[in-house]
Amino acid sequence: MCYSGILPLGFARALPTPKLPPTVFHMLERHLGKKVLVILDASYGFEGTLTAVNHEPPGVWLSNAEAVIFRSTIANPIPQVASREKRSEIFINLNSVQRIEVLHEKTRGE
Repeated sequence: MCYSGILPLGFARALPTPKLPPTVFHMLERHLGKKVLVILDASYGFEGTLTAVNHEPPGVWLSNAEAVIFRSTIANPIPQVASREKRSEIFINLNSVQRIEVLHEKTRGE
């Protein structure tokens, strides 16, 4: 009997498909429409609404974006937003991103 490497049609459907972990793109796509903070380095980033996730080139599109500058001091080592500059829409390549934070709106109790 000669084996050609082709599986019968019914057999191919019976094979279990392994569950793959979500990629960065899947995780970002879950947050479309939410406000995010994209940090490029310790002192610079962008804040805006996540409108699209691009696979090639890997990146994110932000609308209603603002460029933010962070400052930290010896007394307060956690970086705080020092200034903002309005932008409209911006594409950020994921190769230059250090961190992405999803910002949640404050509720009345906070």
